Amino acid sequence: MKRWMIVAALLAITIAVAAPLFSWWERHRTVETIKFFPLDREAAFTEAKTTLMLVDKKERKRYALRWSAASTLNRRAYLRQDVSLLFADGRLIDVLSKWETNVDQIRMERTVMMHDSRFFQAITFHHGELHKGEVITSSQTMSSAYLYVIHSPYYPLTSFRRPQTDAEREWQRVLNKAANEFLRHKADELLAYFSLSKNDYYALYLPELVAYTEQPLPGLSTAKTQTMIGRLWEGLYKSYVLGIKKEDGSILSPIGSTMPLILIQKDYRRILILLEAKNGEKMMLIQVP
Repeated sequence: MKRWMIVAALLAITIAVAAPLFSWWERHRTVETIKFFPLDREAAFTEAKTTLMLVDKKERKRYALRWSAASTLNRRAYLRQDVSLLFADGRLIDVLSKWETNVDQIRMERTVMMHDSRFFQAITFHHGELHKGEVITSSQTMSSAYLYVIHSPYYPLTSFRRPQTDAEREWQRVLNKAANEFLRHKADELLAYFSLSKNDYYALYLPELVAYTEQPLPGLSTAKTQTMIGRLWEGLYKSYVLGIKKEDGSILSPIGSTMPLILIQKDYRRILILLEAKNGEKMMLIQVP
């Protein structure tokens, strides 16, 4: 009898110790997954925004950029998660991600110290996973922001979204040209490296995807477009945001990589994501919708 009491006690202790560990593992596993489920017709985002703002703060020839994202779902969700990507002149400079359970809102913010004149672009994927008994659905939307920051010895530190003066219009032209030429050059290299013809695909850069939040892709319904976008973000989060997974199993940091070029095959049979990692390795992620 005593032996069984001892066994029972040990089992109880084991369960008590294992429970928090299992809970931590489950939470850790969950945070590393954005999973697309059929879209919930009743769930909708009442707020979804991304903001970039120059802060009046300088530190050793650097300036502060405040980057934030916020979203509100019209109901509490089993899991709410937002992920925001910040690019400067065509390269990824940081990732902001947050998740919470049983909430409707997500708020996240970061201040990034930068230098030199730059063209900043941010895109955020807002996601909710909803459980109704054994039925799992999801809700999603996107938001974006951009900002030109001028930081030059010959010009006062300033920022703008839409130029108001001739000087700002010139800065916008210069920064746009530099970013576009950089991305065009990298795109040509990637297409040649992987022997791809751009004519076979609908091509767009990741921040441009936000245009399809409410409008369909060519030849697709709005519902099918949203399904494709949801699955695309699921793949991006797993194979890009959490680290660029190579064929040999090793993982490269996405920071410093080129802005992902999304190639959607015109018959929608597959999606290719092309980019160059910071170390110069050319990568192609393949996704079947």
